[in-house]
Amino acid sequence: MWITRGRQQQRRIAILARYLHGHDIEKHIETLSQGYSRALGESDPTRGEQVWGVLRGTEDALSRQVSKLAEDFAGVEPTATRVSKFPIWLPGSPAFDRSFDMREALRVHARGICRAIEQQGASPKDRAFAILAEMLLMQHTCHWYCRSKSVASARMLASHQTSYEQLVASVLPQTRQEYLELVT
Repeated sequence: MWITRGRQQQRRIAILARYLHGHDIEKHIETLSQGYSRALGESDPTRGEQVWGVLRGTEDALSRQVSKLAEDFAGVEPTATRVSKFPIWLPGSPAFDRSFDMREALRVHARGICRAIEQQGASPKDRAFAILAEMLLMQHTCHWYCRSKSVASARMLASHQTSYEQLVASVLPQTRQEYLELVT
């Protein structure tokens, strides 16, 4: 079982890496995470506005790239995109009815990130919070695809001190609805 799990995980990591190659999605996520912290911590409102303005270009680039990732990943063989809804890896579990399609998950995430970036009328803090939540939920789903839901949730908790439930509750309502319909 260990060997089978390892091989499947390596195949999935290779598939996802192949489609992430050429995109700077992880770099943009890191830049935005750090930039939001800096902008929110800025005591001078003028300087804070400058930081928000600089981040806008990174947000737009992220939006384009996650949309392109979802579009490109749509061409992956359907049997390689099934993700088990079970919290731990089980042999053959994606073949069971309890699975979802990673291609559709990436489309949900791309739409959610784009909606969060295009939000009008929200305060910069609320907008940043929504974009960050959308990005982290996509990251969680990518880890879920490559490993398992429990591993993805543990990584999220360790890296960001955020539980899966808290993350799902933090995304935009439309994303939450689409995502939960897909993964539950």
